[in-house]
Amino acid sequence: MLALPAAIFLAVFYFYPMAAILTASFARATGGAGGAIAAVLGTPGNLKVIGFTFYQATLSTIITLAVGLPGAYLLARYRFRGQGLLRALTAVPFVLPTLVVAAGFNALLGPRGWVNLGLMSVLDLPKPPINVVNTLGAILAAHVFYNTTIVLRLVGDFWSHLDPRLPAAARVLGASPARTTWHITLPLLAPAIAAAALLVFIFDFTSFGVILVLGGPTFATLETEIYRQTVFAFNLPAAAVLALIQLGCTLGLTIVYSRLSRRVTLPQALHAARETRRPLRRWRERLAAGLLVAVLGLLLVTPMLALALRSVARLGDEGGPGGPTKGGFTLAFYQALSTNPSNSIFYVPPAAAVGNSLIIAAATVLLALGLGLPTAWALAGRGAGALAGGLDALLMLPLGTSAVTLGLGFIVALNRPPLDLRASPALLPLAHTLVALPFVVRSLTPALRSIRPRLRQAAAVLGASPARVWREVDLPLVGRAVLVSATFAFTISLGEFGATAVIARPDQPTVPLAIYRFLSLPGALNYGQALALSTILMLVCTAGILSIERLRVADVGEF
Repeated sequence: MLALPAAIFLAVFYFYPMAAILTASFARATGGAGGAIAAVLGTPGNLKVIGFTFYQATLSTIITLAVGLPGAYLLARYRFRGQGLLRALTAVPFVLPTLVVAAGFNALLGPRGWVNLGLMSVLDLPKPPINVVNTLGAILAAHVFYNTTIVLRLVGDFWSHLDPRLPAAARVLGASPARTTWHITLPLLAPAIAAAALLVFIFDFTSFGVILVLGGPTFATLETEIYRQTVFAFNLPAAAVLALIQLGCTLGLTIVYSRLSRRVTLPQALHAARETRRPLRRWRERLAAGLLVAVLGLLLVTPMLALALRSVARLGDEGGPGGPTKGGFTLAFYQALSTNPSNSIFYVPPAAAVGNSLIIAAATVLLALGLGLPTAWALAGRGAGALAGGLDALLMLPLGTSAVTLGLGFIVALNRPPLDLRASPALLPLAHTLVALPFVVRSLTPALRSIRPRLRQAAAVLGASPARVWREVDLPLVGRAVLVSATFAFTISLGEFGATAVIARPDQPTVPLAIYRFLSLPGALNYGQALALSTILMLVCTAGILSIERLRVADVGEF
């Protein structure tokens, strides 16, 4: 019963729109669905796209885990100055639209990026010495930049509450550090690591803006091919087949994870982070921590700084509102955000777009938590059966769905009473909740499963009702996980672009949509305005995440 609201929500706002658009797409195919599938799988180019999608997603996930797990350990086990700022800054990349992420890497490593400009100036070179655009390396670097925070948050927050006495006891009994890690720490962390790896893989598997901008015409994934088949070729049957392949892969991965998670997750004695973290005492610890912070800063902060600096810089061959200049720094791009040079009746001030995004994000948090909390409680219960396990897998499907396909599904399906929502302001929060809900459930379920049953049993013996047990035992213990879930839901909504571009009303754009409009227009002024608005989005997200970090100081949500 607890998971029933989420199941109804998924049926009405995911399966119904998807069934509508897939039915309409296959109706156009010669030979129906079977003919469309045979045509797609019989094309070598499509098979190459499928293979590259798996290859780049797997490689990106491995590199992200290699970067994120040491960072998660540092944030979980040590206490040092600037820790909250580091957590906040590493979380900001995840909120940015993928197109902005690609623009950040272009600002840093592109032909006119800071690195190339610096090398050309120092070495007196006639052309850029580094070419990372349209390479696999650029795609992998952008994916690591975008998704490392998933590992830091999901694994690091869970790791910070594990009892440090367990590995210490193993060391006292003669176990080596490697054996302690393999037999004690990793089994305890397995659910959180598996959840993080799954989410990272799915985001890499369905990557769109990064592949489109940094990969160029050389590389194509299922997501970009769906977009091209839909928008340019208008081949809806082929796009539908590719979308079904995405869904099948996502469903299979989620089922494997659900079964693995239930086998390895055990109730644990969790502790407050203030009890498990300790200061950096030895010089080796300080050196290792300093190097790790430097690596995280280089990978996750430098592209953002490059983008922000680029928003106030005017290079020698560019012009702004006042025409061509000799270069230097200026606020002209920010000042231009409040102007409407073409006197367009469709112009919406960027401040209004920021307000729209904040309202939609707040509504998304309420919806996602309202649906996700009872669902996670049901999935974490010892009596959760096959039906709950199936729902656990189905919740992940929106993450593996083409945003273009889902947006078209909303338009096709939700066009008549009582679900005529095409012009409703509720449509965007509903679409964003589909993407945010899996994060809420994934963040809460491991924490709920780790609560010792004796605590609930003791409360029940003392006469507490199930509702009171949830309110006074479970909820205080998972309060920190609730904050993490709310953070993910809020930031995902702020940065969501794919489905928003299809279903948003022209007079009510979000920040990512406004940024895309600037990027799609030619000229240095429009590009500078896009970077300026991206910088504003980064600052708003950083301020919000820092506020959440401040809440943790007062032990809100501590185990």
